[in-house]
Amino acid sequence: MGKEKTNGISTTPIDSTKLGTFGGVFTPSILTILGVIMYLRFGWVVSNVGLLGTMVIITISTGITFLTGLSIASIATDQKVKTGGAYFMISRTLGIESGGAVGIPLYLAQTLSVALYTLGFAESFVAVFPYLGETATALIVTAIIGVIAMTSASAAIKTQYFILAAILISLLSLLLGSPLESVEINRWALPAPGSENFWKVFAVFFPAVTGIMAGVSMSGDLKDPSRSIPTGTLMAIGAGYIIYMGVAVILAGRADAESLVDSLIMRRISFWGDAILLGVWGATLSSALGSILGAPRVLQAMAKDKVLPGFFKFLSRGTGTDDTPRIGTIFSLTIALVAVYFGNLNMIAPILTMFFLTTYGVLNLASAIENFLGNPSFRPTFKVSWIFSLLGALGCIGVMLLIDPVATLVAVVFVILIYMWLEKQQLRTSWSDVRQGMWMSMTRASLLKIKSEDNPKSWFPHLLIMSGAPTSRWHLIALSHSLIRSRGLMTVATVVPPNTINLERQQSMESNIREFLLNKGINCLVRIVSAPNIFKGGIRLVETYGLGNLYPNTFVLGNTENVEHLKDYSKLVSKIYEANRNVLIVKDNEKRKFGFYERIDIWWAGLKGNGALMILLTHLITKSPQWRGAQVNLKFVASDPRAMEEAKKNLDKLISEMRIDIGQEIILSEGRSFPDILNESSANADLVLLGLKKPDENYEEYLDKFFEQISDLPSTLIVLAGQKLEFNKVLN
Repeated sequence: MGKEKTNGISTTPIDSTKLGTFGGVFTPSILTILGVIMYLRFGWVVSNVGLLGTMVIITISTGITFLTGLSIASIATDQKVKTGGAYFMISRTLGIESGGAVGIPLYLAQTLSVALYTLGFAESFVAVFPYLGETATALIVTAIIGVIAMTSASAAIKTQYFILAAILISLLSLLLGSPLESVEINRWALPAPGSENFWKVFAVFFPAVTGIMAGVSMSGDLKDPSRSIPTGTLMAIGAGYIIYMGVAVILAGRADAESLVDSLIMRRISFWGDAILLGVWGATLSSALGSILGAPRVLQAMAKDKVLPGFFKFLSRGTGTDDTPRIGTIFSLTIALVAVYFGNLNMIAPILTMFFLTTYGVLNLASAIENFLGNPSFRPTFKVSWIFSLLGALGCIGVMLLIDPVATLVAVVFVILIYMWLEKQQLRTSWSDVRQGMWMSMTRASLLKIKSEDNPKSWFPHLLIMSGAPTSRWHLIALSHSLIRSRGLMTVATVVPPNTINLERQQSMESNIREFLLNKGINCLVRIVSAPNIFKGGIRLVETYGLGNLYPNTFVLGNTENVEHLKDYSKLVSKIYEANRNVLIVKDNEKRKFGFYERIDIWWAGLKGNGALMILLTHLITKSPQWRGAQVNLKFVASDPRAMEEAKKNLDKLISEMRIDIGQEIILSEGRSFPDILNESSANADLVLLGLKKPDENYEEYLDKFFEQISDLPSTLIVLAGQKLEFNKVLN
């Protein structure tokens, strides 16, 4: 198909072989709305809750559907809706994880709807031809409908025009009918004795108004989805509401509560009773056809987006120029046949209610978020206030809870589990969604709320790791990840020589490093800066990296063994300390690494300064999977036995107050130097924690001597508390 030019602008003409508003959206929607519930269960509804209760149920149900229709119209007029209907709209708005979490239950709901409608057909058909079996009839009809759906969507839609005519004739026959004879009729149709609970009746009725999904799911077969979906959907909702309210009045005025329980009561009170049979058969078959057309298209869209497990990839295939999902139809048909074999109307209808309400709620939420955020990219031609969409979402949640709190919990857990599973798959998409805008809005609000002063009760390390290329100093990242455990913030920083890369290359490198770390299970920020050397780059990060009051409170460095670098290294440590940031220096034992992750030694010199921070960091490390269960020893060197006894009392009290599982070991010096005691006592540890004195004018010489004394130790974490925070209060 070629392109046409209008006023010099190239445009793609609309495919004339596809469906329009009336045939593609209104017809399948209204036929599904005026379906099995209206013909076979509406009298039961009126009998159980009365005319007034029925009107309330119709109004609440249609109100939720109408608000959802507004949300659908808003989303559909902002984007080109392709195959997948509601799934497509949610995934392109809230992200593929949300789309899949709702798309899977939506698909199941539409597939089970096929069983609902064919069972309804069989129930009415067997009432006329009692020598037939309901289950066998439903199975045969379901199979026939599946074959029709696999031929052509356009041909299937055209057959629905005849069915629509039959339904209109049946409604006209009902309108011209007369009341039952020899019964006392109460025009308000008060509930019969022993009636069902209002919300149970609501649960059975609600699937009657969910027919809008039949039209929305045909999005890929429409000429102009952005125009047809909102127009056809809202027209079907309005027409369905008027018809249901009228039928309720007719039923209440022509039969008593006991008679209304009869599933074919409409046949008995119509002018031409057999017209009702034509209507119910046509409505159930068309509704089943609409569902079997829509469900495989949702399934096909999810398979194409790789939402489903890899072995379901074959479901993405389509045949013919219209990409008909025949394989998906066979798959869906199999599920429907199983449901028909084991199910019944009253059992299936409430299940569908929960699935559809979940879908409606998320659709409303998606529209509410888009409209509330007001991103420049969101410019629907059909504008809806976010308040109405939010009201629709709350209405869905409220009704679900009123119907069945346990079923609601099951539905929510089901959706959450699918979402979590999809999130772990780390699916990549070629489209953007609203989540970036959501996070930006939340980040802005949070940043403005963060105070400049530190709060001991909410302290958590926000690390900046001077690792360079991640693979070159992986021990820094590994230990830092053990500290964070996806709770604090962590930035991996790399310094490159100036003028070696441009901005585009820098962004590409950051993206590659982030992806590499994500594949290792580490979700963090990445920053690349240019500077003559790593030390000046580190100082630049100290001075510039951060946003508002949110910046790294702790820098993680490797140790240096090159004497020529000690001057610049000491300047970097001093600069970090002067900026009121903590310094963690990780000395890696290249042979042992972190050993067996079984023993951690903390060398204690008092609670003030570095002491409290070392204990706090150890507590965080032992919460990680690698270090969980590690033995922690708090080591203290005493000069004489009296000092040992006093130290033991103080440490016992301290450990009790901190509520941390930690051992203690007090060592008598006996004339030995601290370096000798340190190397002897911690020789078999897997990680050693030591404090570093605060910088002074002789810091270069101090560091040189310090690194020499610990050169033979196992992997060591050297701690310098620079933050103006009483870390002992974090431990209390």
